[in-house]
Amino acid sequence: MTGTPFPRLERRFTAIWVTLVALLLLNAVFMPQSVAPSTLLAVLPFAAFLAIAAAGQGIVIMSRGIDLSVPAIVSMSSAVLLGVSGAQDDRLWLAIAAALLVAVCIGTINGLLIAVLRLNPLIVTLAVGSIVTGIAISYRETAAAESTVPPALSAFSSSRVLGVPSIVLLTLVFVLFATFVLRKTVIGRQFELVGTSPAAAHHVGVRTRLYQAAAYVVAAFLYGVMSVLLAGFIRNPTLDVGNPYLLAPIAAAVLGGTAISGGAGSVLSIAGAALFLTQLEQSLKMLGFPTAWQMVVQGIAIGIGMYLSERGGNHR
Repeated sequence: MTGTPFPRLERRFTAIWVTLVALLLLNAVFMPQSVAPSTLLAVLPFAAFLAIAAAGQGIVIMSRGIDLSVPAIVSMSSAVLLGVSGAQDDRLWLAIAAALLVAVCIGTINGLLIAVLRLNPLIVTLAVGSIVTGIAISYRETAAAESTVPPALSAFSSSRVLGVPSIVLLTLVFVLFATFVLRKTVIGRQFELVGTSPAAAHHVGVRTRLYQAAAYVVAAFLYGVMSVLLAGFIRNPTLDVGNPYLLAPIAAAVLGGTAISGGAGSVLSIAGAALFLTQLEQSLKMLGFPTAWQMVVQGIAIGIGMYLSERGGNHR
């Protein structure tokens, strides 16, 4: 359907939706309380946070990279938000701008080191993340332990529109917009070409290094946005706020069909994978599994996602 803004998803991107439906059906049969409207509405904001972070990670993976600095960026951005705002509404927009600026600066450093200097993405983002974590710890020591976000941000993050959390609606708008950009704009097509074949992209005049560096900048911006929304939701974020977002975004990206070899990816399917992982985690908790199993499940999910990704890529 070439005339539609959102073309039919390829088979590699539909698998996660089938899996999500299967999980919900199993929950409905064996744990009806896990799919009750009140439970789903409580889970959706966390799925939205993961979807935003996973979209950023997915963009990086599409450019043939990987980003292990996500937890550090989230923690640093939330620390800056707290420090600059001072829990005052009149400083909220300044604090949000500062938090996003810090995130973008970190992403720019990642992008320059990886795309321009051609350093290994795994090592670079791990090292940058370690440095940023140290800075965040030092910075947070200057703020009171009981520091909270401005009331206006907290009110927005917990608000609902027609019963649906505002954060979820905002995430949905972003997912649709990102899908349109990647599927129906010149920038999106060129970006996919850079991930699929950097040599071919360079041959036709596409600035490959610019796109590769920009992937880390855009991803970091998304981590910053997620950090702001998450901070508002939990009101008093600690330095551990970013810890859950080391493996989970990678798992959501690969389960959503993002090709590890670069190029192919769908933000819409990544969002579906984020919802699947969040609902699966909720199901495990309701079954009484310890928190440690979440890491096990994420590791298995990454392995399965990588296998399906490569298999899908070999059959395109």
